[in-house]
Amino acid sequence: MTDAMVDAGLRCRGWRQEGLLRLLENVLAVGEDPARLVVYAALGRAARDWPSHDAIVTALKDLRDDETLVIQSGKPIGILQTHSRAPIVIMANCNIVGRWATPENFYALEEKGLICWGGLTAGDWQYIGSQGVIQGTYEIFMRIAEKHFGGDLSGRIVLTAGLGGMGGAQPLAGKLAGAAILCVEVDPVRIAKRLEIGLLDVVAASLDEALDLAQEAKSQRRALSIGLTGNAAEIFPAIAARGLVPDVVTDQTSAHDLVYGYVPLGRTAAEMPGLRSDSALLIREGRASIAEHVRAMLAFQRAGSIVFDNGNLIRSQALEGGVADAFDIPIFTEAFLRPLFSRAIGPFRWIALSGARSDIVRIDQLVLDSFPDNAVVTRWIRLAREHVPVEGLPARIAWLGHGERTRLALEVNAMVRTGELAGPVGFTRDHLDAAAMTHPTILTENMLDGSDAIADWPLLDALAMCSSQADLVAIHSGGGGYAGFSTSAGVTVIADGSAAADERIALALTNDTALGVMRYADAGYADAQDEVRMRAIRHIALEQS
Repeated sequence: MTDAMVDAGLRCRGWRQEGLLRLLENVLAVGEDPARLVVYAALGRAARDWPSHDAIVTALKDLRDDETLVIQSGKPIGILQTHSRAPIVIMANCNIVGRWATPENFYALEEKGLICWGGLTAGDWQYIGSQGVIQGTYEIFMRIAEKHFGGDLSGRIVLTAGLGGMGGAQPLAGKLAGAAILCVEVDPVRIAKRLEIGLLDVVAASLDEALDLAQEAKSQRRALSIGLTGNAAEIFPAIAARGLVPDVVTDQTSAHDLVYGYVPLGRTAAEMPGLRSDSALLIREGRASIAEHVRAMLAFQRAGSIVFDNGNLIRSQALEGGVADAFDIPIFTEAFLRPLFSRAIGPFRWIALSGARSDIVRIDQLVLDSFPDNAVVTRWIRLAREHVPVEGLPARIAWLGHGERTRLALEVNAMVRTGELAGPVGFTRDHLDAAAMTHPTILTENMLDGSDAIADWPLLDALAMCSSQADLVAIHSGGGGYAGFSTSAGVTVIADGSAAADERIALALTNDTALGVMRYADAGYADAQDEVRMRAIRHIALEQS
């Protein structure tokens, strides 16, 4: 983020539009490949192409409060006359009709320039760099620590792979949880980048050195992050063959995308661009490679490791590659996070649109003062202040739930109004949130009532956010091969200090989490039903029971 951009005055007609423009600029500033508009995950784009990007920017600069910009798969389509309480931007990314939602159809449409995958927070300009992933991965590790290891991962070894835009957060997350974490990455450029920005402590020259470093750190109960260049489909089986049993095993390679992301066994990252014209070959080789990788993960599981799928669809690809028991590995959400999601506690985030780090410092203190009994949040805020690097616009993320998000945002809006902060603040969240996603092999796998694949909930969430005056509302689909695996909804509200922002915050943030609690209560989760009663949420089905 350049000083000129941060210090610039309004270029739009108001802060609602300016805030969204700055968020668009920010996801590119912290993205993996901004020249290609890619924010993360090989094809997660902020806009369909550069003409579309430039047209979005032009439209935002001229957009009135009573107008709404319509964006279809990263391409601005038109401006509707609405009203001052309507969203400034509505968008839909990568939504393909059921039977046609296949990887082959997605890639064909993408190559024709008719569609683009918005990822989760890439296409609706909500990504805040690696810290969002750091925090989410850290929470997973801490839930594992509480469930299996007495509260932290000191004296434990975590084995994982993938140091790309999402996986690159793993080394610091594991270290903050107290572990010795070994991260395998096939692309040496990615390892060098993570080392340079401080997310990785050391790079081992060989597997022997990597294992020696991990074992030494474990014996000393010392947190350490170790990088090793290699293909996980080769390294994981090699470790298993030695009889070594890591305490925790997972993976964050680009297994979801076998054409533009994943590097099969026997290939190098450098040669992949020249092979992409033969997508069938890469899919075939990728699944064979992932099969070897997952068989090793299953071997670790049988030997006593805590093994989980971190949401990159590696089990689904392994199943296609012939590993019949791939789904013996649990998904992280069901295994560790579902009690939190049942109470609509999830990854909430805020971004200082002024660019002033002091705004985040002040909000950090507000969080600590406002939620002193919330150990999950206060522990993270203290760690983040000390260890998490600033990327792009200063931002923070924390796992807050129903009522807590609204309370914090209203207090921040008051600070903007009184001049305690240097400028407005954008509030948003991950799409992986209670009401916001249906993903039958990630968030909603094995729901109590069998509603894993019902996509009504994120669609209802997006409708509710439009009804609740949010500034940006998005509906995304995608996943493995960028088609057919999930539907999700995104929301952003700009706290500009106005009374109108108070109303938008109170409606959008409260209704977003209320619907999340209703979703899990309707599925039969006792935690969610308790939250309904405790928070006086109007859940008709429970009222009638």
